[in-house]
Amino acid sequence: MTAVPAATTTTSSVVAQNVRRSFDGREVLAGIDLEIAPGEFVALLGRSGSGKSTLLRAMAGLDSGYEGSLRVPEKRSVVFQEHRLLPWKRVIDNVTLGLRDASRGLPALEEVGLADHARAWPITLSGGEAQRAALARALVREPELLLLDEPFGALDALTRIRMHALLRRLCDRYRPAVFLVTHDVDEAVLLADRVLVLSTEGRLALDRRVDLESPRHRASPGFAELRADLLTELGVRE
Repeated sequence: MTAVPAATTTTSSVVAQNVRRSFDGREVLAGIDLEIAPGEFVALLGRSGSGKSTLLRAMAGLDSGYEGSLRVPEKRSVVFQEHRLLPWKRVIDNVTLGLRDASRGLPALEEVGLADHARAWPITLSGGEAQRAALARALVREPELLLLDEPFGALDALTRIRMHALLRRLCDRYRPAVFLVTHDVDEAVLLADRVLVLSTEGRLALDRRVDLESPRHRASPGFAELRADLLTELGVRE
């Protein structure tokens, strides 16, 4: 099936009903029901191979082999763990790829602190810089839904902290609905309004609202308790 663009009048940016997906006879998604409101930041946790990226790819329109109903905004962008910048195009040309108005590229790079690298080649960027360029490329299109597939998984700890702050700042400005796939429990609690856990049976085992004050820190009241609950649901005991 193909993800159907949601009507602009709907109260939810994403509506998934009984979404199922199988590979070689193994059911990876076993009836997913999910709604994401406009401007809401939702993080999805789960063990490796549980189907997190499979659900994201269905939302992105990159996998039409699912069953069930899935409505998503027509304007959506994806950022993957690999930056996927085209090596033969300069940074500014990567950011504006496919845009009719290329003048929006430089302001987008300024927002992520890469204006000085506009004419650079992707190979000259650090990992963090490349991911900032990928984020600029996604947000310059002003998506109603931003899909993030472990975008900071390959970055060092300090760069991840900086990217978390940048992402929250940009999301507060553009207000897309956000769906973040991550294996990092701390990252999910620090960033998301809601945290979901996908079981190894392909079902949503937990849907928890994150009622922590912003800006959040690992020392924030309630952080450790929520983190422990999520780890327990994932089968990890500290």
